[in-house]
Amino acid sequence: MASDTRRSFIKKTTAASAAISIGGILPAFSAKSYGRIMGSNERIRVSVMGVNSRGKALASNFARQKDCEVIHICDVDSRAILACQKELETSQDIQTQGFRDFRESLQDKEIDAMVIAAPDHWHAPAALLALQAGKHVYLEKPSSHNPQEGEILIQAATVYGKAVQLGNQRRSFPKVVQGMQELKEGVIGRAYFGKGWYANNRGSIGTGKESAVPEWLDWDLWQGPAPRRAYKDNLVHYNWHWFWHWGTGEALNNGTHMIDMLRWGLDVDYPVKVSSNGGRYRFQDDWETPDTQVINLDFKEGVSMSWEGRSCNGKPIEGSGAGVIFYGEKGSMLFPGGNNYTIFDLDNNVVKEVKVEQEMDTGNLVSPFDNLDAMHINNFFDGIREGSSRLNADIESGHKSTLLVQLGNIAQRVGHSLEIDPETGHILDDEEATKYWSRTYEKGWEMKL
Repeated sequence: MASDTRRSFIKKTTAASAAISIGGILPAFSAKSYGRIMGSNERIRVSVMGVNSRGKALASNFARQKDCEVIHICDVDSRAILACQKELETSQDIQTQGFRDFRESLQDKEIDAMVIAAPDHWHAPAALLALQAGKHVYLEKPSSHNPQEGEILIQAATVYGKAVQLGNQRRSFPKVVQGMQELKEGVIGRAYFGKGWYANNRGSIGTGKESAVPEWLDWDLWQGPAPRRAYKDNLVHYNWHWFWHWGTGEALNNGTHMIDMLRWGLDVDYPVKVSSNGGRYRFQDDWETPDTQVINLDFKEGVSMSWEGRSCNGKPIEGSGAGVIFYGEKGSMLFPGGNNYTIFDLDNNVVKEVKVEQEMDTGNLVSPFDNLDAMHINNFFDGIREGSSRLNADIESGHKSTLLVQLGNIAQRVGHSLEIDPETGHILDDEEATKYWSRTYEKGWEMKL
């Protein structure tokens, strides 16, 4: 199946692409096995694609939800399949089937939704295949590897009539939602500038050497829609983030979360101008994307936002390794990455502090907010049962936030600021920059509705 093209796969699965009807919400049975039996026709059955790290945590989290069964897990790494199957034994009492090729899982009519936590270059192509197979989609950020893919997914969600929830989980954090409402009601007056940041202490990835593909890895399927390149020993499983061919750098790896909060709080969509400064400064190695980057965005509404990323120096800002702060006429409002916030007046006095017991562990690359993520997962279930309007982070919203950071990366790569159409988000009159709006695909893997 690994050699099948996207086009031939769709032909094979046409018969399996009918929509799955999901029933009402189950009663809150306390006994796990009893709930599995009595609610079997109402439970949402899930397949998870990419279970090496973040996907493994998501699979476990989905499995713990009372109205869900994770019945398939998919990974090109045979070791990851076995590890995730073992992990899920502690979360549910059903046997989970493993697949090397997620497309085989999509052929199963029992699957209602696919969770996608594969590398960035797979996000949009896998989501499109899942939608075309009649599945709802929970898609980890970023929504796409490049802007064109995000636009295709927005169309696909409408064409195929399925829920697509982005992993911008702070949209479902109760205290963050409460704080954003206060911000919009004018608690600091008119907010006109927002700053987000992410800081970590990542080490060097060294210089990779071409080597034999490990026996546990399907390298061809790992690359999927990306044009083929030779296997190197410093790519899999995490360092692909720092290569433009597959990844999107720290800006979309973690910056997407903060930019999404800034866009939410300032109530804006597309900018009029975008700039980026930075580079790969800390180490001399194969890392291509910036390890130090500042992206600035100006909007027609008379507001601006900025994101600072430091992959190799974890000095916190405002006491947190990740967060956002809004500045307004009457004060400022800090969201330090978790489910909490603090309001200050213009003299920097604390006006209000909303605390919770769980703080963000920025060193945890897999699941820094496990319990809070469950709220976002259950909101996804609401979207499946009641319609996409119930989603806190639908594909259109997720694309807009992803696009802002993608524009920052494009500005970084061309070395100059970009003028943007505020109605569409498209780059204006810049042939060099527009080349990065889409990508080249491996033959047969082009994204098409």
